[in-house]
Amino acid sequence: MVVLSLLFLVAAVFLRGDPSAPGDTTPSGADSTSSSTTDPEDTTTLPGDTTSTTEGGGSGLAPLQEVALETVYTGINQPIGLTAPVGDDRLFIVQRSGFVRVLDANRQLLGTPFLDLTGKVLAGGIEQGLLGLAFHPDYATNGRFFAYFTVPGGSRRLAEFRVSAGDPNVALATTEKVIFEFVQPPNSTDIRHYGGQLAFDPEGYLWIASGDGADSRAQGQDPNTPYGTVMRIDVDSGDPYSIPEDNPFATTGGKAEVWAYGLRNPWRFSFDPVDRNLYIGDVGHNTREEINVVPLDEGGGYNFGWSDMEGDRCFHLSGCDPSKYTSPVIVYLHQDFDREYGSVTAGYVYRGAEIPELHGVYFYADWVQGFIRSFRYANGAATDERDWTEDLEMPAGTQITSFGLDGHGELYVLTWAGEVLKFSAVR
Repeated sequence: MVVLSLLFLVAAVFLRGDPSAPGDTTPSGADSTSSSTTDPEDTTTLPGDTTSTTEGGGSGLAPLQEVALETVYTGINQPIGLTAPVGDDRLFIVQRSGFVRVLDANRQLLGTPFLDLTGKVLAGGIEQGLLGLAFHPDYATNGRFFAYFTVPGGSRRLAEFRVSAGDPNVALATTEKVIFEFVQPPNSTDIRHYGGQLAFDPEGYLWIASGDGADSRAQGQDPNTPYGTVMRIDVDSGDPYSIPEDNPFATTGGKAEVWAYGLRNPWRFSFDPVDRNLYIGDVGHNTREEINVVPLDEGGGYNFGWSDMEGDRCFHLSGCDPSKYTSPVIVYLHQDFDREYGSVTAGYVYRGAEIPELHGVYFYADWVQGFIRSFRYANGAATDERDWTEDLEMPAGTQITSFGLDGHGELYVLTWAGEVLKFSAVR
């Protein structure tokens, strides 16, 4: 019980901000600026769902009885990321301490880490450490991958590494090529808000989520800084990178790398390659958590509002006009739960082959509250919202650190307790 209490205490401050918040002035919400199409096959029957009609999604599979979380592995210390190269049967597990471990095709943990950055990574604070990993789309031929981590002194670093020529299960820290490094902003109040997600978009550009560095008043609304943003760069040209010509601030108006701003601490983002939307979970301050969805093909430059706004309420800017910002599609309140705080963990739109009934369903969670929820995004709004916590038999107090996709598009969940769990169909 003492350990559990300590974990909840940590959860209460995880990604939290200064408790001296402005008054809660809640304006009326603005309509989302983004839209989506719906896959005709996404009218499939889910357990407990009486609104859809087609069983098996026309795939020839037996009717879906339930969706379960299958335990793949337990005992990995503080896993905060899971990924794999496209088509690869292995799972690569990111540990906050600086290791990347491999579960082979039989889901056995290899004894030698794929990557050991413990000599380079600063993981003193709960929001510090090795925070993101992404394999190049052509990893199978070029062996390139990228990591985002905090280094001694507290700076955040993006670096490129390469797999060893003699062993596909080992990469060497000595292959590091620094892409960029930023110190915490000048008015930072804490060792927090680093962001950390990395992902390649369908065009092959690398995206990076960067938190506001606990300097919300100076950073959130300034597109000229890398803090509180999602950035987009080309790592296949330039030295060490170049700016995509269609970045919204490529020539003027903001930092050239920035694609969107007005974020506090984006804890995971992902792309839906079918509907070509970007999903971002932004951790709130002391009352609200949010999910933002915007299209990839409308130019970027989105301002999600922090710190003028927190979710759908005015925050540092009293009497703000929400129509000036891109509104979240999901906002939930901390006061709706038994525990005082919340901390959103953003996930993915499911597009795997095992459960076609879930195609188009976006999953997300909360690190403090321990739930897993979903929605479909259609016509600029979240629809078919659902809470899966009870159906997936999530134990009370489960702390979900991240979602992840394997090399075949199947969806996984990681917990602070060291579990690797897979969404699986029971038919």
